[in-house]
Amino acid sequence: MTPSPGSPGSATSPGTVTSSGTFIVEPFTRACRIVREDADHVLIGVSPGNSYFNARRVEELARWAAARFTAVDFVYADLHVAALFEALGHPPEHAARRAAKELKAVRRRVLGGVEAAGPPGARVRVHALSDFADHPVYRLLHRRVRHFLETDDEFRKGCDAMVEHFLAGKAGPGGVTGAQRAACLDYVAAELPFFLDTPGILGVPSSLACYHRPIPLTELLYAKGGGLRAARNQAYALVRPAEAAA
Repeated sequence: MTPSPGSPGSATSPGTVTSSGTFIVEPFTRACRIVREDADHVLIGVSPGNSYFNARRVEELARWAAARFTAVDFVYADLHVAALFEALGHPPEHAARRAAKELKAVRRRVLGGVEAAGPPGARVRVHALSDFADHPVYRLLHRRVRHFLETDDEFRKGCDAMVEHFLAGKAGPGGVTGAQRAACLDYVAAELPFFLDTPGILGVPSSLACYHRPIPLTELLYAKGGGLRAARNQAYALVRPAEAAA
């Protein structure tokens, strides 16, 4: 994920920075703060190959979330990973093996961290993103994402910014290729339904999606007006370790 140009809460209705034990929570807007205070549900997205999500961090996140939200879901991205490795120059068999290895490792870390946290009083679940491939609401949202990628220049620019950041340092000396860009856009598009309408996918009253860095699309998804926008009961917040924020 890529930091957005503005600071968290730089939309028209800024959120409030709050400290929650081991983490600092920064809701993106005032509406996001209200969803945070309702505490119905929190979604924690986990990226494979990201050293931030070690077993200890997952355990801390699970303990923090379980103490403050009625329900908690971890979702780790496992779609289009092999295709992305292949686009970056790995032979198909090697790309498939590397993807399988990384996904096995991230699944083990997430499950191990959640188990170690032993959170009382909350429903904590772990999913792969591919678990939702046939979910009707997820599929509808994914089709909308693909449609806006093709028809909305502002949305496409935001997605392109995420791709450029993700591929920085990974592309060859000639820069990002068309195949790399397409594979990375597929990866990004697969994640975006959960930033748009997690309540619709998981059947919860409202949901706070959290990540440790801003994404370029937050300004757009939580702005007023037409186009692709997050559901009213969908919120976003930066959730960062207190020591890192300090």
